[in-house]
Amino acid sequence: MDQKGFLIDMDGVIYRGSEPIPGAVEFINQLREQGFPFLFLTNNSQRTNRDVSYKLRKLGFNVEDDDVFTCGMATARYLASRTPEATAYVIGEGGLLAELHAAGFSIVDDHPDYVIIGEGRTIMLESVDKAINMIMNGAKLIATNLDPNCPIGNGKYRAGCGAFVAMVEFATGKQAFSVGKPSPVMMRMARKKLGLSTDQTVMIGDTMGTDILGAGTMGFTTVLTLTGVTKAEDISQFSYRPDFVISSIKDLLDSELFEQVLGSKKKLEEIV
Repeated sequence: MDQKGFLIDMDGVIYRGSEPIPGAVEFINQLREQGFPFLFLTNNSQRTNRDVSYKLRKLGFNVEDDDVFTCGMATARYLASRTPEATAYVIGEGGLLAELHAAGFSIVDDHPDYVIIGEGRTIMLESVDKAINMIMNGAKLIATNLDPNCPIGNGKYRAGCGAFVAMVEFATGKQAFSVGKPSPVMMRMARKKLGLSTDQTVMIGDTMGTDILGAGTMGFTTVLTLTGVTKAEDISQFSYRPDFVISSIKDLLDSELFEQVLGSKKKLEEIV
């Protein structure tokens, strides 16, 4: 059997808030021990991969910095490959700024090549107004992702990157190009980072509209876990289906189910 590897969402899949989901630490550490390549994917650009991996290690996961791939990383690398040494006006936080600097961008306050919008807890309308004027004067609008909201625990949410992007799109009449999930840009980058082919790649996620849509479009094997955003009763609302449905990532500790996922050739199996 060809080697398989895993792309894994985080919030709602391996942890909720500051607590690991039962069985998640054991599953991830088992992948490490058995030599399965894996990469965590996140649509949150606030923190660097080093920050994220530090949090995961504190929760007990055996991970390194390179095991995390953020939409900020994907955005910076994709744009730098198109426009080397470009300039950008950024609405976002430290993680996104660090990735853009690492990719050779200069962060400016006027006449940028790009206006790039990521997550932010202190976004001001003054910054949004500046971005609108820059776009009206020719800057290209880029979104790290289009998630409308972000869960913050205890059943509460805050506005996501997509909410701010929608406001700027409406004000300018320009549509943003998004790099994060479900964009094939981030999915393809992640697969190549693991050195896998399409048939070798398995995506584990909790959201039909990002994780499962993006991975399914790419032809990856898809595993939906019901510990996050999408619930069992929601699945019928979508015109596409995951290859596997599990109640929790803990289910993948079952060797029979794990072997089914590894051997999947896009055959639909539902295990709830």
